[in-house]
Amino acid sequence: MENFRLVRPEHLNHHGYLFGGVLLKWLDEFGWMAATLDFPGSTFVTVGMDEINFKKRIENGSILRFIIKPQRTGKTSVTYIAKVFTNQAGAQQDEVFTTKLTFVNVGENGKPTPLPTKCQYNSQKKENELLF
Repeated sequence: MENFRLVRPEHLNHHGYLFGGVLLKWLDEFGWMAATLDFPGSTFVTVGMDEINFKKRIENGSILRFIIKPQRTGKTSVTYIAKVFTNQAGAQQDEVFTTKLTFVNVGENGKPTPLPTKCQYNSQKKENELLF
């Protein structure tokens, strides 16, 4: 799954660069969307990110490209690899962040519940191939 975000002034920290928490929020949202598209009808919650390591600072006006791909499917959880690239005006694309996002499917009682047996991997399909 691929998404884009434009870094605007309201996303900046007191040093004038992207606030790390904003990037983590976007990653969590995009990862959740991928899991929800891949396992329709499931109720996912985030259980973790494996590593938080910002490789480069991100400036105002940067266009961020998020790539989310499935890595592992367990009985009740799914893990995605997430990569973030930046393309500042006139510059080449640089990888600025990588992590693994893990989501667990929960039932009405809030406890982990098995994933559907069939994964549609809608998050990896083109618009004309989506199965809803």
